[in-house]
Amino acid sequence: MTVTITELVQTLDELLQPARFRDYCPNGLQVEGRGEVRKLATGVTACQDLLEAAIDWGADAILVHHGYFWKGENPCVMGMKRRRLGALLQADVSLLAYHLPLDAHPTLGNNACLAQRLGVSAEAALYPDDPSAVGDVGDLPDTLSIADLLARIADFTGREPLHIGASQAQVKRLAWCTGAAQGFIDQAALRGAEVYITGEASEQTVHSAREQGIHFIAAGHHATERYGVQAVGAHVSAALGIEHRYFDIDNPV
Repeated sequence: MTVTITELVQTLDELLQPARFRDYCPNGLQVEGRGEVRKLATGVTACQDLLEAAIDWGADAILVHHGYFWKGENPCVMGMKRRRLGALLQADVSLLAYHLPLDAHPTLGNNACLAQRLGVSAEAALYPDDPSAVGDVGDLPDTLSIADLLARIADFTGREPLHIGASQAQVKRLAWCTGAAQGFIDQAALRGAEVYITGEASEQTVHSAREQGIHFIAAGHHATERYGVQAVGAHVSAALGIEHRYFDIDNPV
């Protein structure tokens, strides 16, 4: 079955509601390809390896979390950017990207998918006064040792997370935000979280964790943001009757 690229964009916009967010890049159709879509590829970042794998598979459109045209980047189409855009245009393949909207969807987003794997339910927003902000707070069903929580994270991410905090603690209240959200640790502490989980760490994050008495876990930017785009791709595939395949391009960060 095929759908038009317009139908695909409309379906994704209705699902992810990008107009709700103040974002750092355009959400939606970033590069227009052929008019009909039969095969949809998904991935975390629209890097060259993903483009080539999707094009080799015969994708008509590629849906990613990290696309192009970020605020503040050099707008000139040269080098890496020229090669990426050239590959899409030559193959007549569309690129769609949703950044914060894909983080925040309550059931299919990156934060929701991470919560499912952690075994915790979101009870409140990390920033309750900002409807466009992402991140959640919630309690585990039962108190868990930090060692068991770290083992759970390592099991589903396939990598050893960075942990700042006492190794023998028992924890229950978590805050989390996937990706490069290490700067939200102070808000997590204010919200009463015992543990804050995100993708990346900065030098100052270590001091914030130690001085505020909150456990900090960096589980990987790519590793924490693999799940939302797969869930959205599967949802769209079922809704529209098109073929879907997720491509995981390994990234240790």
